Amino acid sequence: MAAGTSEPALLSSRNQSSSSTRSASGNSMLVGLTCRNHVHVVVGTNPLAAARCAQSLAAGARPILIAPDTADLHYGLQSKIDDGSVKWMKKEFEDDDLFRLGREDVGSVVDSVFVTSGPKEPRSAHISQLCKRHRIPVNVVDAPHLCTFNLLSVHTDGPLQVGVTTNGRGCKLASRIRREIASSLPRGLGPACSRLGEVRRRIQEDDHLALGALDDSLDQSAQFNKLVAEEDARNRRIRWLGQVCEYWPLKKLATIGDDDVDRLLDTYPGLGADINDRNHNWEPSKSELGKLVLAGSGPGHPSLLTRSTLHAIRRADVILADKLVPAPVLDLIPRRTPVHIARKFPGNADRAQEEFLEAALQGVRQGKTVLRLKQGDPFLYGRGGEEVSWFMRRGLGDRVQVLPGMTSALSAPLFAGIPVTQRDVADQVLICTGTGKKGKAPLPPEYVSSRTVVFLMALHRIAGLVAELTTHLSPTDDAESPPPTHEAIEMEEKRRLWPLATPCAVVERASCPDQRIIRTTLAHVVEAIESVGSRPPGLLVVGGSCEVLHPRQRGQAWIVEEGFRGLDDEEEQAWAAGLEGALRAGEV
Repeated sequence: MAAGTSEPALLSSRNQSSSSTRSASGNSMLVGLTCRNHVHVVVGTNPLAAARCAQSLAAGARPILIAPDTADLHYGLQSKIDDGSVKWMKKEFEDDDLFRLGREDVGSVVDSVFVTSGPKEPRSAHISQLCKRHRIPVNVVDAPHLCTFNLLSVHTDGPLQVGVTTNGRGCKLASRIRREIASSLPRGLGPACSRLGEVRRRIQEDDHLALGALDDSLDQSAQFNKLVAEEDARNRRIRWLGQVCEYWPLKKLATIGDDDVDRLLDTYPGLGADINDRNHNWEPSKSELGKLVLAGSGPGHPSLLTRSTLHAIRRADVILADKLVPAPVLDLIPRRTPVHIARKFPGNADRAQEEFLEAALQGVRQGKTVLRLKQGDPFLYGRGGEEVSWFMRRGLGDRVQVLPGMTSALSAPLFAGIPVTQRDVADQVLICTGTGKKGKAPLPPEYVSSRTVVFLMALHRIAGLVAELTTHLSPTDDAESPPPTHEAIEMEEKRRLWPLATPCAVVERASCPDQRIIRTTLAHVVEAIESVGSRPPGLLVVGGSCEVLHPRQRGQAWIVEEGFRGLDDEEEQAWAAGLEGALRAGEV
């Protein structure tokens, strides 16, 4: 969002392009301009001219209409001229208008020009050429070749603006897409943006932060999930706010009130914020002990839940959910059930884990059924075993039930079209973590040509991981660890290194609508992630199996594939309808 009290004008710059690969896409660069007190020249008096003046006024600009006094004014223009919000210069357009009607602080050059008469009018091409020559942004209706920018089809809800463009290939379609997007957003999201913006401002002032890389961006930085060291604890609150914005369901964010703002400003006073029920006092129960259910929610799509986990979701008294559990799964939770989202982010994982363990223990002792909902499978890098051990040490091991979930380590490659085993290519699969305890890097696996390796929790330190795979480690690489033994040094020297040309793929948010796949090699994966940003949760698949069904395209360092197409829409809709009916009937 641009600074200032007025809304920024959303536009697409026609002389800019961006691409996630090394080949130019030709699309526009979408930007938000602060137009407060800018001078916008509007040429024409038709309904479109009235719309352009209205858009300029909404952005805080000062529109100047240029048209002879004999022109027929649209009633929308006449009302704005009468109330003084639009200035009408009753004359034909002259070239000198561009250089004498603007603001004094920019040498009287106008800020933008809108031509509403269309490309067949001779003056349209002339004004366009004149503006381009003097680097004045110009927009000509129905003439993309004469424009240096296009206006987007915009949905506005307070400070929230969502813009759509087809880059001059169909404004009606852009409007349709914009309406579809707007209708899918929960009500109240605009005010929620204001409240969360206030939280961000207060954190910045209270903690004396220069936000820099932690600030908003078009996409997440590759450093979004970087470990927060203990000595950098003052960044914890802004990190926590970033995690809230990224992982909380939009429906829940839209319900944030002033009380929630104050709660977010507190520095981890206890249990993670309740996103479903603000009156959730857990009064002690005299009934027998309850139970803890550790359940995996799968990779993301709700239809990939097991029946047992779905049953547990419906029957739980309270749910403690990891931040990575996606909104469609959380939407299956009954509204009466209190839900708490873990305050986990790199550097705060142990503290958040302890909070949830204590909360689960409290619930079990009160006779409640506590569901600890995790993404993937609870026993595969889900710390499920640690939680069972924690309860066993307190004599409550028999009160714990563990339900399996579909792990992303195997399902994400499948959704990316990567067979992790394939005859004559890969006869074994290795699942690794890229981040160990306290954020320490584990020992890298050696290269085996017939092996597919899946790295979880590794993308936030992708540069370090690639370096570890492709070069030998020095004994001084980890100053915090004790000096390596002679045997360890010898083993490291014998470790087979991974060739930089090894195929790999980054799979993010597998099975979710915004799934993204980056296909590349170890030589380019770091640059690719830095270029397109991060979209957690994600994993890295390395090995020849990555190219079995998707051979590498010559001349491209990487390719990016957006969206999830793994399930048939009709089948998915039928499943959702059946589930909804079963829930109403109390069958699950």
